[in-house]
Amino acid sequence: MTVVPTPLVDDEGHRETVDLEKKSKKRLRKDGTEKDKPHVLITIIMGVIAVLWLFPLLGLLITSLRPRADVESTGWWTALLNPFGTEWTLEPFGQAWTALDAGTTFWNSAAVTIPATILPVMISAMAAYAFTFFQFRGKEIYFAIVLGLMVVPIQIAVIPILQLFVWFGNTTGIQIIGQYPAAWIVHATFAMPLAIYILRNYMQTLPNSLIEAARMDGASHFQIFWRLVVPMSVPALASFAIFQFLWVWNDFFVAYLFIQSGPNQVLTQGLYTLLGQYGQGWQRVAAGSFITLIVPLIIFFALQRFFVRGLTAGSVK
Repeated sequence: MTVVPTPLVDDEGHRETVDLEKKSKKRLRKDGTEKDKPHVLITIIMGVIAVLWLFPLLGLLITSLRPRADVESTGWWTALLNPFGTEWTLEPFGQAWTALDAGTTFWNSAAVTIPATILPVMISAMAAYAFTFFQFRGKEIYFAIVLGLMVVPIQIAVIPILQLFVWFGNTTGIQIIGQYPAAWIVHATFAMPLAIYILRNYMQTLPNSLIEAARMDGASHFQIFWRLVVPMSVPALASFAIFQFLWVWNDFFVAYLFIQSGPNQVLTQGLYTLLGQYGQGWQRVAAGSFITLIVPLIIFFALQRFFVRGLTAGSVK
């Protein structure tokens, strides 16, 4: 008769094992999957931050819907505390729409924003493809230079760019300042480093076997780029395009310097003129601000599903 020795387990170790088994069973749902720990505190904190973030916007909206006499006599929070006892009006929106010349300035903003979004996306996608799938000497050095350009603020480059545009206009007789191409060039140039970085990170996650199979079938780089890489990179392309569109649409600095006042001025420039010389038109500015928000809100909510997929690309392989 063979006796099999049993391992000696002390009572304390046995109890710890049983407790761990009980805890693991409690964390399992009925379907056998592990439960997520509740993050009630994190949810509360994020909710408070969201409310605080939207508070100034709420005050701006209430201000734009009240008569001017009430705005100058009481704070906007009084209307929030007594909404049914407050007089509401849409007159500031009508005044802002007329003063903005919205039909013209909307078109000018679109004429500046759309090309200034498409150009850096297209050029950066081609550059990111080269940095990802091409092998050439100094590739990492060039990419490091591109990353270094991300930290260059546009404010320190304004004077050289203006001097360059003036020299070009005096030499060729073609005046760029005051025209749409001036804003296109500036916005596209300063957007490309970030776009190349985002798109390269995304393209590195694409299956290399698919690219190699296309090469074995005789596809050129042009065909691979347009038929394979671009369709698979739509989330990253869309996420950057959204950011670029919102940035250019809401920009005032570049438009003020390179578009300047005149028939080509954009919405943000018109919004600034609503304030008046002595700041007496700030209620119209509040209403005009919501008029300028129409297009960004439509773009954001229509394409927001691409945000997370595009911006987190390349973080995990």
